[in-house]
Amino acid sequence: MRLTIRTIVLALAAAVAPMAANAQPCPGNPNALGTERILEVDARTTPRVGRKHFPTTLPLHKKELVLTFDDGPWPGTTPKVLDALKSECVRATFFLLGRNAEASASLARRILAEGHTVGHHTYAHPVLDKLPFAKAEAEIDHGFEEDDYAVYGQRRSEPIVPFFRFPGFASTKPLLDRLAERNIVVFGADVWASDWDPMTPQQQLNLILNRIEQIGSGIVLLHDTKIQTAAMIPDFLRELKKRGYRIVHAVPAGARGVLN
Repeated sequence: MRLTIRTIVLALAAAVAPMAANAQPCPGNPNALGTERILEVDARTTPRVGRKHFPTTLPLHKKELVLTFDDGPWPGTTPKVLDALKSECVRATFFLLGRNAEASASLARRILAEGHTVGHHTYAHPVLDKLPFAKAEAEIDHGFEEDDYAVYGQRRSEPIVPFFRFPGFASTKPLLDRLAERNIVVFGADVWASDWDPMTPQQQLNLILNRIEQIGSGIVLLHDTKIQTAAMIPDFLRELKKRGYRIVHAVPAGARGVLN
């Protein structure tokens, strides 16, 4: 699949367009959580976000959350996560591993087709602060290339969506500076579900809700590769609705206004 740059830009804009207005009705689910608004994120003003790793986070209001998922796509679990998000008309950001996007390209394309943001998480999930600079940057770039090839049919020197998250938040100052030079936003998180630890879906639900209540707003980190997370997501979204939380969809600067 080969796409022109114009086609790619139109695809990004089309994915964003249905949620361009705040709190659109959700077909088939009048009680859906929904997506409250779109937030354009620009590396020139917010190069690094998420207080688990950096001093500042995204400019969110009280009880606003940005949902993010790492390590996918994964055939056994990502479809269940996508089904739950679609049922609630919620848009999220998926930080893909290049090797998983390479292996499940149709699933990577589904993420974009359903209106989510496709970010990047390296090719094979190494701990980058343990690698020499050149090797670490090459690993990041390999992830960019395979993600974009799987989703858009192009390998490019710079990612189409300039959003990146370090595996394990294992950054270094030289890598952070280099990504800032390339106008790539580095995402940390404000709260996570610790879903790398074995637990039941109910235990995980209680844990993440308690943590969200403590911070009030921010970037939520989950993994769409985890069985317990995929099982938890429907109840999690419904509970966020009950508690008055609102979902914000993070997109690259300029994506929302491409068709204007």
